[in-house]
Amino acid sequence: MAGNDKLPTNTSSSTELQDFLRKVACTPVRVPAGDRGRLIFALDATASRQPTWDQACHLQAAMFDETASLGGLDIQLAYYRGFMDFQASDWTSRSQDLTRRMSGVACLAGETQIEKVLRHAVAETKRKRVNAVVFVGDCMEEDVDRLGKVAGELGLLGVPVFLFQEGHDVLAEFAFAQLARLTGGAHCRFDAGSAKTLRDLLNAVAVFAAGGRKALENFATARGGAIIQIANQMKGGR
Repeated sequence: MAGNDKLPTNTSSSTELQDFLRKVACTPVRVPAGDRGRLIFALDATASRQPTWDQACHLQAAMFDETASLGGLDIQLAYYRGFMDFQASDWTSRSQDLTRRMSGVACLAGETQIEKVLRHAVAETKRKRVNAVVFVGDCMEEDVDRLGKVAGELGLLGVPVFLFQEGHDVLAEFAFAQLARLTGGAHCRFDAGSAKTLRDLLNAVAVFAAGGRKALENFATARGGAIIQIANQMKGGR
């Protein structure tokens, strides 16, 4: 839970965005032939995130649309809020199901539970491979070394975590960067005024999870903007 002084004020720099996109492009993805990509969409639903929760509801729907031509994507919603409240939905390929679930969530004051998100991702991928984890949050109130241990497990399992940081909390920035490095993922900051950029970045990760780097290259060519930076980093294949 972050105070009002932690709310975002500035947009991410173009350098940060390009660094993030380069890391996505360099991340291997393993989607067996005939299988759908699987992505865990995890969010901090503590009180400080209420102003942008509705925005997240709209952004997730676009991820399904962008991956439809690739055979689709299975997404699982996970979130934490309040006192020890951690929830994970069933896997779904329908944006309506996820939107309905998110619309029924009210953000509640509480401390972060990022370790639960990471442990859940480990358990899920041991049952059936998870291709990527997206996490959206604004602060971190846990032991970084404990988080690092679980992140290392995800790294060994080949599950990259892409962390989107709302605002400029210094401790969160340090921790998120560490988690991204340990899992082979990436970390990027955004604010309430960069909804379009966040949408494009989320869609890029979704396309990557569903179809690999080649699909991401095609997405970059069609969409342009910041996403085009990915194409220059691709060497073909998944």
